Amino acid sequence: MVSGCFDLLHSGHVAFLQEAAQLGNLYVCIGSDETVNGLKGRRPVNSQQERKFMLEALKCVHEVRISRGSGIMDFLPELGDIRPDVFFVNEDGHTPAKEALCAENGIEYTVSRRIPAGELPVRSTTALREVCTIPYRIDLAGGWLDQPWVSAHHPGPVLTVSIEPTQAFNFRSGMATSTRNKAIELWKTALPPGDPEQIARLLFAYDNPPGTKEIAGSQDSIGIVMPGLNRSHYNGNYWPASIDSIYDEDILAWLEDMLYLVTLGPRTSDYDVLSDTKIDDTHARALSEASEGCWTSILAKDAVSFGRCFRHSFEAQIAMFPNMVDEGIMSMIEHYSKTALGWKLSGAGGGGYLILVSEKPIEPAVRVKIRRKDV
Repeated sequence: MVSGCFDLLHSGHVAFLQEAAQLGNLYVCIGSDETVNGLKGRRPVNSQQERKFMLEALKCVHEVRISRGSGIMDFLPELGDIRPDVFFVNEDGHTPAKEALCAENGIEYTVSRRIPAGELPVRSTTALREVCTIPYRIDLAGGWLDQPWVSAHHPGPVLTVSIEPTQAFNFRSGMATSTRNKAIELWKTALPPGDPEQIARLLFAYDNPPGTKEIAGSQDSIGIVMPGLNRSHYNGNYWPASIDSIYDEDILAWLEDMLYLVTLGPRTSDYDVLSDTKIDDTHARALSEASEGCWTSILAKDAVSFGRCFRHSFEAQIAMFPNMVDEGIMSMIEHYSKTALGWKLSGAGGGGYLILVSEKPIEPAVRVKIRRKDV
């Protein structure tokens, strides 16, 4: 059994399904139009009935069903009905929750590598929609200090890296997808030429028009627009007092090797990170110091120190915003704590990705490509 959206069917889908079909009669469970809209922040190009029709036309597919559930685990009712021997996913679709579910139900869990057939190119639905080079961003440390009501308690830096769009990250996953969508509204498929900080200021203003009640932090705009690794220093204002950038290839390549992303699924629509907050001088100072420690460790390429400071930054965040995590997320962290040097959640937490720092490979996990400065 496999599950997925399978919108804009392409050769990568077919190769994946053919690989899965080698293991037995292949059942395909597709996300409903409503589920796709919730996960991707947009409705599919092809309706659920059209997607079902096209998949049923493939000789490698035994049966297609429209999943009756919702969210990233929308296939649960179908899993109970079909009771497959093997649940087959690709690297992007892997989550520890799916793996644990299969273990509990005695189902073999197999992860594909998304290898294209023959000499065909690697394909993704995102690439077929249009070639969009607008980046995502990861906030490595210090997140929340870009809000004046946090940095007013203690100034400090937010560390961000601009990420090439090598895959489509889920909507509400903490990868600045909302701000990226605003960038796409402005510039369609590519960032404009010009001074990166000025372009980031423009995106920040567009993302927060007059009357906006909850201002999106400027680290999102900075992280998307400004290449490499950036340290933005906040001291009680929405825009940082200074921005330091690192473009050194050795440092960026080292940082890429340290980062692993494990999919948790998008935040739910009723998620409220701002309730029950405990913001004070002590916690803001701890967040600032941990973020500075991450910066120093990255420049020194000290993996152990980076992992420790990375973890301390996250601990300072959840001390102020306890709703960032729940029992399931903490259980996931406990699972990886035996391997990883450090961990945090992407963005405001509540889902998205568990970002791990590790010198040892973590499989399966999503890898990222940091955007380099244009020559």
